[in-house]
Amino acid sequence: MLCLKARPLFSSPSSLTFSSSKHLRRPFTLSTRTFKSSITMSIVEHVVLFKVKDDTDQGKINAMVGGLNGLVSLDPVLHLTAGPVLRTRSPISNFTHMLHSRYKSKEDLNTYSAHPDHMRVVKENVLPICDDIMAVDWVADNVPATLSLPPSSAIKLTFLKLKENVTSEVQGEILGVIKGIKEGIPGIQQITCGENFSPARAKGFSLASIAVFPGVEEMEAAEGNEEYVKLQKQKVRDYLDGVIVIDYVLPSASS
Repeated sequence: MLCLKARPLFSSPSSLTFSSSKHLRRPFTLSTRTFKSSITMSIVEHVVLFKVKDDTDQGKINAMVGGLNGLVSLDPVLHLTAGPVLRTRSPISNFTHMLHSRYKSKEDLNTYSAHPDHMRVVKENVLPICDDIMAVDWVADNVPATLSLPPSSAIKLTFLKLKENVTSEVQGEILGVIKGIKEGIPGIQQITCGENFSPARAKGFSLASIAVFPGVEEMEAAEGNEEYVKLQKQKVRDYLDGVIVIDYVLPSASS
C-alpha cells in the first residue's frame, strides 16, 4: 500500500455502528494542542487512519504520534489531534491510529500537506512504521460552533462505501439520515458529514461522518439506544458495500 518516496500522503487532490466491537489498546497519554479557533463559513474535515506494524518499538510509535500532533502549530490548521484508536467496530478495518484535523478550505489543506514540517514527519516518523494508510477528506455540511475539540472528547468516525450505481439522490438521502442522528441520539455535541473529495486514498469509501461526544461515557450511552440505531441502519444498509467505524478519544488535558 505504501509508497516509500516522501510525498504528501495526506494531501488533498482537490455513526452508525454496524458490527460488534473489536477492542484495541486504550490511548496512551500524549499531549495534543487543540486551542486554535476561527470564524469561518466552511470547514474541511481531514481524517487519516494508520496501521502500525505489529512489532514496532513503542518509542517509534510515540515519535510518530508526537510528530503528528506537533503539526497543530502550522498556520492553516484550525484543529488537529492524533493518537491510538479506542476501538474499531468493523471487521474489515485493522487500523491502530488516527489523525483528525480541520481547515477553512481545500487550499489550506493543500498548504498543510505541502509544508516541509508535514513532509518531514511523514518521511521520518510515519512511513517507516506503517504498513497501511487511508485518508478521507470532506467539506462539512455545517460549521461546528467549536472548531477545536476539548480534551477527553470522544469521536465516532464512520466511513461508508456505496454499492455501484447508487444515484446522487440516494446519496443525499443517506447523508440526510446521518445528519438526523444528532436529533435522535442524546449526547452528540457535533456531527458533520459529506462526500469524500480525495478518492485516490480512500479505498473506495465515498461518504464520511464524525460525531463528537463530551466523553466516552456519553458515546457508550448513545450506543445503548438500540431501537433507534437499528432503524437508521435499515434505512441505508441496502445501499452499502462496506462500513468502517472507529472510536477515538482526545488525550486529556493532563496527558
